[in-house]
Amino acid sequence: MSKIKVSCVSFLNSQPFVYGLQKFTELNKLIDLSLDVPAICADKLMHNEVDIGLVPVATLANMDDYEIISNYCIGANKIVLSVLLLSNYPIKQIQHILLDDHSRTSNNLTKILAKHYWKTSPQFSFSMPEDSAYFAKVSIGDKAINERGKFKFAFDLAEEWYNFKQKKFVFACWVANKKLQEDFIQLFNKGLQYGIENIEQMINENFAYKIDNLDLKDYLENNINYNFDKEKQESLKMYLTLMKSI
Repeated sequence: MSKIKVSCVSFLNSQPFVYGLQKFTELNKLIDLSLDVPAICADKLMHNEVDIGLVPVATLANMDDYEIISNYCIGANKIVLSVLLLSNYPIKQIQHILLDDHSRTSNNLTKILAKHYWKTSPQFSFSMPEDSAYFAKVSIGDKAINERGKFKFAFDLAEEWYNFKQKKFVFACWVANKKLQEDFIQLFNKGLQYGIENIEQMINENFAYKIDNLDLKDYLENNINYNFDKEKQESLKMYLTLMKSI
C-alpha cells in the first residue's frame, strides 16, 4: 500500500503535531511527512501533491472538494504571540500594511479587522512602499516572536479577533483532498493527540527551538490551543463569511 502524503507546517506552534506524527510508530510507517511554510502546505494540497495538509483556513475558500479530518487544529486561546501586526504607529494612523507571503489566513484576517473592527482603510501590498511612513507589517510564526520587540506596537491578531467576535481564532486545520479510510483517520488523530499530550517530553528531547524570552512549554500549552472545538468551528464560519467582504 502506498504511503499517505502529509504536509505539516514547520513553525514552532505545529511541533507537537510533528512530534506525534514522527513518534507514533503505528502511524509513522503509513505516512510520508514533509514540513513546509503554511502557504506551501496549502499549495501542495490544492495541487494534489499531498493527501493531507495542515492548511491555513483561508485556503478553504478556494477549495471545492475537501474534508476537515481532525478534531485538532492550530488555534489560540486568546493571545497567540506569533501572529502580529507590527508598527511604530497606533492602528488609526497606519496607512500602509505589508502582507506576509507565507500566510493567506493572517493577511485576510488583517484585512477583515481593518475593515470591520478597526474601521480603517490602509493600502495593502507584498512589497515595501516607497514612502514607508505610517507603515505596518504582518508577521507570523517564529519570526513574529523574534521581531515583536523591534516595534513600538505589536498588535496580536488573535487577540484582536477575540475582542471583535468574542471567539477563539483558528489559523490552520487538517484537511484531506480525497476520501480516506476511517481507521486511518482515527489513527492519524491518535498520533496528533500523542504529540499534544507529550509537549514537555518533546521539549526535553533535544528540542531544536531556542527562542529568546519565550517559555516554550507555556507558549505551546497556553497560547496555542489545539482543540478544534465548537467555538473554533463557529469562529471559522464567521471568518470565511467575512472573507467574502474584503
